This record gives sequence, structure tokens and C-alpha cells, in this order.
Amino acid sequence: MNKHPDMNLTRTLIIGNSGSGKSWLAQRLAEHKRLRWTDLDLIHWVSDEHSIARPRAEALGMARVAASEAAWVIEGVYGWIVSELLPQASALIWLSLEDDDCVARIHQREAQRDANDALLTALLEWAGSYRSREGSCGFSAHRRLYEGFAGSKLQLTGQGEITAFMSAMQQPD
Repeated sequence: MNKHPDMNLTRTLIIGNSGSGKSWLAQRLAEHKRLRWTDLDLIHWVSDEHSIARPRAEALGMARVAASEAAWVIEGVYGWIVSELLPQASALIWLSLEDDDCVARIHQREAQRDANDALLTALLEWAGSYRSREGSCGFSAHRRLYEGFAGSKLQLTGQGEITAFMSAMQQPD
């Protein structure tokens, strides 16, 4: 995989399914490029337990504030928020891993949680439905966002591609 030298990563949006590696990539890209990282989960959800959604207008306002800065990495599954931020973005990265891979990554990430945890069960079901999910957080909606974006964009379909992209970014020029 090449380094994608033509990509302007100054204001990067990262989209994809739950468990696709958005936070992993965003954190590393933000650290490497010295950019602010915003996780849209922290904007969308009021509680740490991810069970109480913030009012839409409030969430959009918070996301717009984050995107008004000069340089950033913003990541999340919420296409309805991402679509509002696309005009400010210089790059869009779509992590379009297979649903089963995302479910497996969540199992690995959440291994310490009780297997009967209702929120974990709901998250696993959610991640397993990415390709069939209707609405702005599903595969079809993310594909439309990706295809409609005129700036620098990249679709990564597996963990190996994600790791190779980040490794290439960290290579000296």
C-alpha cells in the first residue's frame, strides 16, 4: 500500500461500523499528525453506558464546534452527524470491514464484560447488522457519504489495510 501522499489529512473524518477500528485509527492519526481527536460517541451519547442519546440539535451543535477548528480527526458511525461535517473535511476514510470482523473485534475489546450484559449484546447485534441496517449508520448510508465526497478519500476493507495505512503514514518522508 502506498503512503497516499496526495491526501490532505488536516481535517479527517473516519466512518465505519462499530468495532471497525475507527477509534484505534483516529487516535494514532491524531497523535502522529498532532491533531485534536473527537469521538462522536462522546457527542451522541449523554451517559457512559451509551444508553441515553443526546438531543439531535445539541449533538449537531457540539459536532459543528469540533469541526470549526483548523485541524482535527473526527470519527464515528453516525452518518447524520458526519453528513453535516463533510463540507469542512479535507479527507474521508471509510473502514468497511465485514460485519463478522467487527463483531469479533468487539468481543476482543470487551472481553472483560459479562457475556450476559444487555448493552454488550445490543452492541454485538448492532455491529452484526451493519450491511443490512437501514438509516444513516449503516453500510449503504456510509457508501453514499463516501461516494459523494469530493475531497481526498480512502476505503479500507480489513485490519491489514488499516495497519498498513497507519504504518505508511508514520514513515519519514
